[in-house]
Amino acid sequence: MPSTPSTDVIRDAVALACRAPSLHNTQPWRWVFDGVALHLFSDPARMLAGTDAFGREMVISCGVVLDHLVVAMAGQRWRTEVHRYPDPQRRELLASLRFSPVMLLTNAEHDRAVAISRRHTSRAPFGAVADWAHYESVLRSVADDYDVDLSVLPAAAHPELLRAAEVYASLRGQDAQYLAELRWWSSHPDVVEQQVAADPGASRPGWAGRVAPQRDSGWDEADLSDDRATVLVLSTPGDGPLDCLRCGEALSAVLLECTVAGLATCPLTHLTELPASRDILAALIGRVAAPQVLVRLGIPPQERNLTAHTARRHVADVLEVVS
Repeated sequence: MPSTPSTDVIRDAVALACRAPSLHNTQPWRWVFDGVALHLFSDPARMLAGTDAFGREMVISCGVVLDHLVVAMAGQRWRTEVHRYPDPQRRELLASLRFSPVMLLTNAEHDRAVAISRRHTSRAPFGAVADWAHYESVLRSVADDYDVDLSVLPAAAHPELLRAAEVYASLRGQDAQYLAELRWWSSHPDVVEQQVAADPGASRPGWAGRVAPQRDSGWDEADLSDDRATVLVLSTPGDGPLDCLRCGEALSAVLLECTVAGLATCPLTHLTELPASRDILAALIGRVAAPQVLVRLGIPPQERNLTAHTARRHVADVLEVVS
């Protein structure tokens, strides 16, 4: 077996990894393969300045694709060694990866790699997860591997989530740059992460959706009072670039673990974008930490209108091979 993966192996892994979710499906990453190491860069040109002024969600998105890449390579029998922020002078260089071959592919590695293509974001109401204590233990352990805290918000906390959403909506509703960005985003259905809903009207609970730029934007409010989703908050000890990158990796691991288990998921970041709504979340988790991402998860509806996955950028547009 060769000591380094071929360009074809890398290309296939990158193509699969880029199924990763990202803020508004911006896919703000690029890869460079030099024949030995694969380097992950953020792409500030794809950062949404009105929504993500400091690039926090851009880095989280890159963390998701980074972990997806590790999983994709494991599915091809390659172990990945990740060096995060290897060059302090190049902050856009998020990670450098080197690979070593392994002989065996475990069932768990295979299942996670397959889950990348199966995962999708669903904004439908979810059923309650039976034996949640078991799943909670597994997901906490998964997040712990990335030094990320996983908190479970009880149903009693949902009114506070609604209050955070109201604060967020009040502030965002006056933000012209944000609304212009969202208007552009919502007018391009090929860009929006496809939702899998029980019906076209079931788009979001009152606290789980962004501010719409106008009433006819397609984001109709729906009564999701029958939603029994479990709500998780992923938070980090600090709020620096490495914290955000690791949180993205943990988000990837949680989403894939849920997909393997047959659970539906919906990551949410809007309530962590503004200090006022983020402070409410921090109080809800009851610890000194920086909330980064919420995740709704649960049993998918039995009757679903399955749609095609949202298109991703072609691998040639995100991967550069240099000699």
